[in-house]
Amino acid sequence: MEQSEKRIRLIDVLRGFAIIGTLGTNIWLFAQPGNLLGVFVNANWWEDIQSFLQASLSVFVNGKFLSLLTILFGIGLELKYRKTKRDELPWIPLYLWTMALLFIDGFLHFVFVFEYDVLMSYALTGGIVAFMISKREKLLKKIMMITGFIHLFGVVLVSILWFFILKDDSFLFEMERMGEEISSVYQNQSYWQQVRYRVGHFIGLRAEAILILFMNITLYLVGIHLYRAGAFLNNERGRVIRKKLMIYGLGIGIPLNLLALVSGGYFDLATRYIFAPVLALGYIGLFAWVLHKKMVPWIMKRFEAIGKTALSCYILQNIVASLMFYGWGFNLAPVSSVYVVLLCWLFITIIMMVAAELFVTYLGTGPLEYVWKKLSSAPFKNRD
Repeated sequence: MEQSEKRIRLIDVLRGFAIIGTLGTNIWLFAQPGNLLGVFVNANWWEDIQSFLQASLSVFVNGKFLSLLTILFGIGLELKYRKTKRDELPWIPLYLWTMALLFIDGFLHFVFVFEYDVLMSYALTGGIVAFMISKREKLLKKIMMITGFIHLFGVVLVSILWFFILKDDSFLFEMERMGEEISSVYQNQSYWQQVRYRVGHFIGLRAEAILILFMNITLYLVGIHLYRAGAFLNNERGRVIRKKLMIYGLGIGIPLNLLALVSGGYFDLATRYIFAPVLALGYIGLFAWVLHKKMVPWIMKRFEAIGKTALSCYILQNIVASLMFYGWGFNLAPVSSVYVVLLCWLFITIIMMVAAELFVTYLGTGPLEYVWKKLSSAPFKNRD
């Protein structure tokens, strides 16, 4: 777990875990297209074992891996910044070019694969934070607090409105109508009709990507701060930080995220956009402890391989899920059985594990990572 020139294994393992966990959220969007409120509302979760299982998983999955992945992107930005400075390359032009490539990748992913793409949002965030990273640590902390407060205020305000909106019959009727439209698109229409739907509803489908921008900036800065504080150092200082992350992240994060089980929609948005990052920090400490204790080494090795090929595996999981659930593929959707959805999650995870192992063995990285690295560095080669 050295914090040096070589790859930090914990970061790769966490990245792989986050990619699998992201699928754990998105799989429901594939399996139940049009269920627009299903991500948030755990209504009557106590009535049967399947509802209980889905709600319980939501406590530990929904929003947590979005937060974890965002923190890891911030750490990646810090690592890229350090490497650029060592290589004496122009930071802003290089990183903005890299983020432009990521944005294009995300846009193509959105249009041709999956409307809930996160890459475009990360590209925008990375472009913004790139201008901040060279600032003094004290200023970065102030920016982190300001963006965090803006995000917190926004979520609280929207949560209050959300509570009343959920009681509005006309809103629920409109959501049901939209859900039926979306369900029809993905179950009954062709692949190209689905592409046209995503392009035609671009702004509406990209709403979350814009609304989480302040959260993303905050979590990028959290990742940068963690790295600079020595959280990934293989010494006593690093171990103390990671232990605190595990104790406080899990100890505070789990009770907060259990509030998702409170009926009525009071904490639907808060658990995804405020409490989730706390638990994500706990996951960092937890996996550091698991690696230190050398527990489940085979699983950690698989997570590590997926982490090294994270971009490729993220695209791959959504392509496979589209093929499985959508009308142009095997048309499994809608799937009402929680057990079947979880089996599909496991099946796609196994595919990613196999693919990641092959990618790492023969390429040393993922195919998209390989191309992205070549393209991002091409304009800056042979500079004096």
